[in-house]
Amino acid sequence: MPDLRNASFKPTSTWYEDADTYWRAVPSSIGGMLGGLDQVHTPDIRDSRAFLTKLQSNPTLSLSTKYACDCGAGIGRVTKNLLLPLFDRVDLVEQNPDFLNEARSSYLEQEIQRVPDMFATGLQLFTPPQGRYDVIWCQWVLSHLTDADMLAFLGRCRQGLATGGIICVKENVAMEGYVVDSDDSSVTRSPAIFERIFSSAGFKVVDKQTQTDFPHGLFEVCMWAIVPI
Repeated sequence: MPDLRNASFKPTSTWYEDADTYWRAVPSSIGGMLGGLDQVHTPDIRDSRAFLTKLQSNPTLSLSTKYACDCGAGIGRVTKNLLLPLFDRVDLVEQNPDFLNEARSSYLEQEIQRVPDMFATGLQLFTPPQGRYDVIWCQWVLSHLTDADMLAFLGRCRQGLATGGIICVKENVAMEGYVVDSDDSSVTRSPAIFERIFSSAGFKVVDKQTQTDFPHGLFEVCMWAIVPI
Protein backbone atom coordinates (compact mmCIF):
# COMPACT_ATOMS: atom_id res chain seq x y z
CA MET A 1 0.00 0.00 0.00
CA PRO A 2 1.19 3.58 -0.59
CA ASP A 3 3.02 5.30 2.24
CA LEU A 4 2.01 8.77 3.38
CA ARG A 5 3.03 11.64 1.10
CA ASN A 6 6.59 12.82 1.54
CA ALA A 7 8.40 16.02 0.66
CA SER A 8 11.34 13.97 -0.68
CA PHE A 9 11.88 10.55 -2.18
CA LYS A 10 14.78 8.17 -1.55
CA PRO A 11 14.57 4.86 -3.44
CA THR A 12 15.54 1.61 -1.77
CA SER A 13 18.73 -0.18 -2.79
CA THR A 14 16.62 -2.84 -4.57
CA TRP A 15 14.13 -0.42 -6.16
CA TYR A 16 14.29 -1.80 -9.70
CA GLU A 17 14.72 -5.44 -8.68
CA ASP A 18 11.61 -5.22 -6.49
CA ALA A 19 9.58 -3.71 -9.33
CA ASP A 20 10.76 -6.46 -11.68
CA THR A 21 9.71 -9.12 -9.17
CA TYR A 22 6.30 -7.52 -8.78
CA TRP A 23 5.56 -7.34 -12.51
CA ARG A 24 6.77 -10.87 -13.23
CA ALA A 25 3.88 -12.09 -11.05
CA VAL A 26 1.28 -10.05 -12.97
CA PRO A 27 -0.83 -11.86 -15.62
CA SER A 28 -0.13 -11.04 -19.28
CA SER A 29 -3.65 -9.67 -19.83
CA ILE A 30 -5.53 -6.38 -20.02
CA GLY A 31 -6.62 -6.89 -16.43
CA GLY A 32 -3.01 -7.41 -15.42
CA MET A 33 -1.90 -4.26 -17.22
CA LEU A 34 -4.60 -2.23 -15.46
CA GLY A 35 -4.30 -3.71 -12.00
CA GLY A 36 -7.71 -5.35 -12.30
CA LEU A 37 -9.39 -2.05 -13.17
CA ASP A 38 -10.53 -3.08 -16.64
CA GLN A 39 -13.20 -0.38 -16.58
CA VAL A 40 -10.61 2.38 -17.00
CA HIS A 41 -9.53 1.08 -20.42
CA THR A 42 -12.24 2.77 -22.50
CA PRO A 43 -12.05 6.28 -20.98
CA ASP A 44 -8.26 6.03 -20.88
CA ILE A 45 -7.94 5.34 -24.61
CA ARG A 46 -10.67 7.86 -25.46
CA ASP A 47 -8.98 10.75 -23.64
CA SER A 48 -5.50 9.79 -24.83
CA ARG A 49 -6.74 9.69 -28.44
CA ALA A 50 -8.34 13.12 -28.06
CA PHE A 51 -5.10 14.48 -26.60
CA LEU A 52 -2.94 13.04 -29.39
CA THR A 53 -5.25 14.10 -32.21
CA LYS A 54 -5.33 17.62 -30.80
CA LEU A 55 -1.53 17.66 -30.86
CA GLN A 56 -1.47 16.30 -34.42
CA SER A 57 -3.80 19.08 -35.57
CA ASN A 58 -1.75 21.81 -33.86
CA PRO A 59 -0.06 23.74 -36.70
CA THR A 60 2.69 25.02 -34.42
CA LEU A 61 3.97 21.47 -33.77
CA SER A 62 4.21 19.96 -37.30
CA LEU A 63 3.85 16.49 -35.78
CA SER A 64 4.38 13.57 -38.14
CA THR A 65 2.49 10.27 -37.84
CA LYS A 66 5.22 7.95 -39.09
CA TYR A 67 6.69 6.40 -35.94
CA ALA A 68 5.83 6.19 -32.24
CA CYS A 69 7.37 4.46 -29.23
CA ASP A 70 5.31 2.92 -26.42
CA CYS A 71 7.34 2.99 -23.20
CA GLY A 72 6.34 0.59 -20.45
CA ALA A 73 4.23 -1.10 -23.10
CA GLY A 74 3.21 -4.28 -21.28
CA ILE A 75 1.40 -6.53 -23.75
CA GLY A 76 0.75 -3.59 -26.08
CA ARG A 77 -2.61 -2.28 -24.85
CA VAL A 78 -1.74 1.32 -25.69
CA THR A 79 0.05 0.33 -28.88
CA LYS A 80 -2.94 -1.59 -30.24
CA ASN A 81 -5.73 0.75 -29.22
CA LEU A 82 -4.12 4.20 -29.33
CA LEU A 83 -0.85 4.37 -31.24
CA LEU A 84 -1.23 1.98 -34.18
CA PRO A 85 -4.51 3.63 -35.30
CA LEU A 86 -2.65 6.98 -35.43
CA PHE A 87 0.91 6.04 -36.50
CA ASP A 88 2.40 3.94 -39.28
CA ARG A 89 4.79 2.07 -37.00
CA VAL A 90 5.22 1.61 -33.26
CA ASP A 91 8.08 0.17 -31.20
CA LEU A 92 7.52 -1.29 -27.74
CA VAL A 93 9.78 -0.89 -24.71
CA GLU A 94 8.97 -3.32 -21.91
CA GLN A 95 11.10 -4.83 -19.17
CA ASN A 96 9.07 -8.03 -18.72
CA PRO A 97 9.83 -10.54 -21.51
CA ASP A 98 6.61 -12.46 -20.78
CA PHE A 99 4.57 -9.39 -21.69
CA LEU A 100 6.46 -8.97 -24.95
CA ASN A 101 5.99 -12.64 -25.78
CA GLU A 102 2.24 -12.22 -25.29
CA ALA A 103 2.28 -9.13 -27.48
CA ARG A 104 4.21 -10.87 -30.24
CA SER A 105 2.39 -14.19 -30.25
CA SER A 106 -1.17 -13.11 -29.50
CA TYR A 107 -2.26 -9.59 -28.56
CA LEU A 108 -0.49 -7.80 -31.45
CA GLU A 109 -0.29 -10.79 -33.76
CA GLN A 110 -2.42 -9.17 -36.46
CA GLU A 111 -0.46 -5.90 -36.35
CA ILE A 112 3.04 -7.30 -35.82
CA GLN A 113 4.31 -6.18 -39.25
CA ARG A 114 3.89 -2.60 -38.08
CA VAL A 115 5.90 -3.21 -34.89
CA PRO A 116 9.53 -3.21 -36.05
CA ASP A 117 11.22 -3.46 -32.64
CA MET A 118 10.43 -4.70 -29.16
CA PHE A 119 13.05 -3.64 -26.63
CA ALA A 120 13.14 -5.88 -23.53
CA THR A 121 14.60 -3.42 -21.07
CA GLY A 122 13.68 -0.98 -18.32
CA LEU A 123 13.58 2.72 -19.13
CA GLN A 124 16.48 3.34 -16.76
CA LEU A 125 18.62 1.44 -19.31
CA PHE A 126 16.87 2.31 -22.58
CA THR A 127 18.44 4.57 -25.19
CA PRO A 128 16.09 5.36 -28.11
CA PRO A 129 17.53 5.00 -31.61
CA GLN A 130 18.80 8.34 -32.87
CA GLY A 131 16.14 10.55 -34.46
CA ARG A 132 13.56 7.77 -34.89
CA TYR A 133 10.36 8.79 -33.11
CA ASP A 134 7.69 11.39 -33.77
CA VAL A 135 6.07 10.56 -30.43
CA ILE A 136 7.51 8.82 -27.40
CA TRP A 137 4.52 7.82 -25.26
CA CYS A 138 5.21 7.14 -21.56
CA GLN A 139 2.18 5.96 -19.58
CA TRP A 140 2.12 4.63 -16.02
CA VAL A 141 5.82 3.83 -16.20
CA LEU A 142 7.82 6.91 -15.14
CA SER A 143 6.50 6.21 -11.64
CA HIS A 144 8.96 3.31 -11.55
CA LEU A 145 11.97 5.56 -12.22
CA THR A 146 13.92 7.49 -9.63
CA ASP A 147 14.10 11.24 -10.17
CA ALA A 148 17.70 10.97 -11.38
CA ASP A 149 16.88 8.16 -13.81
CA MET A 150 13.82 9.97 -15.15
CA LEU A 151 15.96 13.03 -15.78
CA ALA A 152 18.57 10.92 -17.58
CA PHE A 153 15.95 9.02 -19.57
CA LEU A 154 14.33 12.22 -20.82
CA GLY A 155 17.76 13.48 -21.80
CA ARG A 156 18.33 10.36 -23.92
CA CYS A 157 14.86 10.75 -25.43
CA ARG A 158 15.86 14.15 -26.82
CA GLN A 159 18.25 12.31 -29.13
CA GLY A 160 15.58 9.75 -30.06
CA LEU A 161 13.07 12.30 -31.34
CA ALA A 162 12.66 12.99 -35.03
CA THR A 163 12.48 16.61 -36.16
CA GLY A 164 9.33 18.08 -34.65
CA GLY A 165 8.91 15.11 -32.31
CA ILE A 166 7.34 15.24 -28.86
CA ILE A 167 7.20 13.21 -25.67
CA CYS A 168 3.81 12.47 -24.13
CA VAL A 169 3.66 11.59 -20.44
CA LYS A 170 0.54 10.16 -18.78
CA GLU A 171 0.89 9.43 -15.09
CA ASN A 172 -0.93 9.32 -11.78
CA VAL A 173 -0.32 12.49 -9.79
CA ALA A 174 -0.34 13.31 -6.09
CA MET A 175 -1.70 16.52 -4.62
CA GLU A 176 1.75 17.36 -3.31
CA GLY A 177 5.13 15.77 -2.79
CA TYR A 178 5.70 12.06 -3.32
CA VAL A 179 3.56 9.04 -2.48
CA VAL A 180 5.67 5.88 -2.43
CA ASP A 181 4.17 2.43 -2.95
CA SER A 182 6.54 -0.21 -1.60
CA ASP A 183 4.46 -3.06 -3.06
CA ASP A 184 5.40 -2.39 -6.67
CA SER A 185 8.32 0.04 -6.20
CA SER A 186 6.53 3.03 -7.66
CA VAL A 187 6.28 6.67 -6.68
CA THR A 188 3.42 9.04 -7.45
CA ARG A 189 4.63 12.61 -7.88
CA SER A 190 2.86 15.95 -7.80
CA PRO A 191 2.46 17.80 -11.11
CA ALA A 192 4.95 20.39 -9.87
CA ILE A 193 7.63 17.72 -9.40
CA PHE A 194 7.03 16.30 -12.88
CA GLU A 195 7.22 19.73 -14.45
CA ARG A 196 10.40 20.58 -12.56
CA ILE A 197 12.04 17.41 -13.92
CA PHE A 198 10.81 18.17 -17.45
CA SER A 199 12.38 21.62 -17.23
CA SER A 200 15.64 20.29 -15.79
CA ALA A 201 15.84 17.83 -18.70
CA GLY A 202 15.52 20.69 -21.19
CA PHE A 203 11.84 20.36 -22.13
CA LYS A 204 8.86 22.70 -22.04
CA VAL A 205 5.19 21.79 -21.70
CA VAL A 206 3.16 22.60 -24.82
CA ASP A 207 -0.11 20.99 -23.72
CA LYS A 208 -1.58 19.45 -20.58
CA GLN A 209 -4.83 17.64 -19.89
CA THR A 210 -6.48 15.79 -17.00
CA GLN A 211 -8.03 12.34 -17.51
CA THR A 212 -11.80 12.22 -17.08
CA ASP A 213 -14.34 9.58 -16.03
CA PHE A 214 -12.10 7.35 -13.95
CA PRO A 215 -13.66 5.68 -10.89
CA HIS A 216 -13.83 7.70 -7.70
CA GLY A 217 -10.98 7.10 -5.26
CA LEU A 218 -8.15 6.71 -7.78
CA PHE A 219 -5.27 9.12 -8.17
CA GLU A 220 -5.83 11.96 -10.61
CA VAL A 221 -4.14 11.26 -13.95
CA CYS A 222 -2.43 14.00 -15.97
CA MET A 223 -1.20 14.04 -19.55
CA TRP A 224 1.59 16.31 -20.73
CA ALA A 225 3.07 16.96 -24.16
CA ILE A 226 6.65 18.19 -23.87
CA VAL A 227 9.14 19.34 -26.49
CA PRO A 228 12.87 20.16 -26.33
CA ILE A 229 13.61 23.78 -25.51
